[in-house]
Formats: sequence, structure tokens, C-alpha cells
Amino acid sequence: MIILRDDEINTFTAKASVATIGVFDGLHRGHQAVIGQVIAHSKEYDARSTVVTFDPSPAMILAPTRAPRLLATLDQRLEGIEALGVDQVRLLTFNATLAHESARHFVERVLVGELRTKGVVVGEDFHFGHNRVGTVATLGEVGAQRGFSVWPAPLYGDGERWRSTSVRAALARGDLEAARSILGRPFTLRGTVVHGDERGEELGYPTANLDVAAHQQLPAEGVYAGATTRDGKWWPAAISVGTRPQFYDHGELVVEVHVLGFEDDLYDSSLDVVFLARLRAQMKFSNVDELTAQIELDVVETRKIFNKFRPEEPELLR
Repeated sequence: MIILRDDEINTFTAKASVATIGVFDGLHRGHQAVIGQVIAHSKEYDARSTVVTFDPSPAMILAPTRAPRLLATLDQRLEGIEALGVDQVRLLTFNATLAHESARHFVERVLVGELRTKGVVVGEDFHFGHNRVGTVATLGEVGAQRGFSVWPAPLYGDGERWRSTSVRAALARGDLEAARSILGRPFTLRGTVVHGDERGEELGYPTANLDVAAHQQLPAEGVYAGATTRDGKWWPAAISVGTRPQFYDHGELVVEVHVLGFEDDLYDSSLDVVFLARLRAQMKFSNVDELTAQIELDVVETRKIFNKFRPEEPELLR
């Protein structure tokens, strides 16, 4: 897949494209349906299927204190787009200049000038440009003048629209099934393994502490059964998201992953953790022995759930 960044666009020889525009955080089932339309139309036009997206998320520039937490890193987003079969991504750096660009100028500069767009697929409620004044109608007006088609996509969903906002809300309350039904796959958290205080090692259950991206949406505090993969092999993973109340009254929120049976060094490596089921809430026990006994039960349950996990199933887009 071609990735076109701002500093590469001037040296790029464009082929005609069919495009869609958006952040596509989480790449949920609605996003996948829109991108599927782009790919289908691109074949009709002998054009490159193209996703126009932004980094950072526009909300982080326009309203940083109110910006929603993100479901995925940029790398996860790009990998997911590529897995869907998209030919190219135009990755725009969202900054103050882009925020003040008019909708019509954006279409002329990016869709017409850079990408030679023959068609655009966007949601029927799509808004873009300075103050979000651009709409599907705006695209249609410019398209009529500049020779590209516009296909409004319906608001996809099973009774309720599939939205990234709904996924965040589901994760925040620990409802992995609701999040999975919208995403079309289990929620996957990516982070870098860093050194912790080695409490897990002392208890006999060493953990990988994940340093996750800023503004990353996490599942609610609790203990989860999950899975992770290393060198092409899947491993069961017992996951704790919490403040470690057994040891700290006001600890920082951390994500700790005990990879069952894995003994190699994970420090400084990137780790993808798939959340499969919520086992329980965070708890403070009367003593460490009670905690250790509960962790053993969590590990046994994690292995049971992992044994039903089928990572080869098509829904598991990452």
C-alpha cells in the first residue's frame, strides 16, 4: 500500500483515484463498509482505492481538552486499512493551517489536484473544511464542475449506527462484547513493554507493563482474559488494567500483561494485546496470599477462554 505524506506528495505521480475521507479511528464495521464501496468503485474506474486520513486526529488540534480518546495508534490504523485491500492512503498532517482551509479549497487541492479523484464515498452526514461547513452537497457541486462522482454511504449499523464513540463508551464500561459487535473483532491494544516495579515477578506471575499512546482509550479497570502473538505464535494473556489497589492507595493507572508460558524478554518491544473477556473488577484482598490465589483462578479462566479463541477467523482484522 502506498502511503503519501505531506513531504512526498510533490514527487508523486498520481493515477486516478476513488477516495474516502475521515479519521477512521478503530476501523469499525461502518468504516469497513465505506472502504469496501471505495474498493468496488475503484475497480469500475480502473483507479486507485484511496483513503484520505489525518494525523493527529483533528479533534486534538481543534479542541484538545475535549478530544475523544483514540481506539488505535496510527500504525494500527494504517495496517488495518492495508488489510482491507486499499491501494493508497493520503496521510495529511492536521494543523492550524489545514483547520482553516475552506471545504472547496481542500477538495480542489487534495481530491482534484493531488489525487485526480474520479469518485468520492463518504457518509451521508459527512462534514469537512473550516468550521465543518463542507457537506455531501458541497462535494457534489465541486464534483459536477470538476468531473468526479459522489456516492453518499448510508449510516451503517444493526439498529443503532456503528460509531467510534459507541466503541469508546462500551470499553469505558468494560463491555467487550458491545465493542466487538461494532468493531467486528475483539479490541486490540498496542503498547511498548517497559520496566515496572516487578510486583508480578515477586508474586510468581511476571507481567509485561505496557506504555500505551497518549490519549489511548482503555477498557474499564478490571482483569481480563486475552491473547497476544509473538513470532507467529499466539499465547494466552491475563491482563490487568488498574491502579494496583493491593499495593497503592492512589496508584497510577497501568496495563499489565501476564503472558502464560512465555519466558523470553519482551522489554522495549511492541506488543498487541487482544481483549477477549472481562473476568472481574479490580479488588483489594486481605493479604497477598489471597491475591495470589485469585490470580491463579484468573490464569486458569484465561486459558479456558483462550482455548476457544480462533485468530484465523476473517473477522479478526488488525
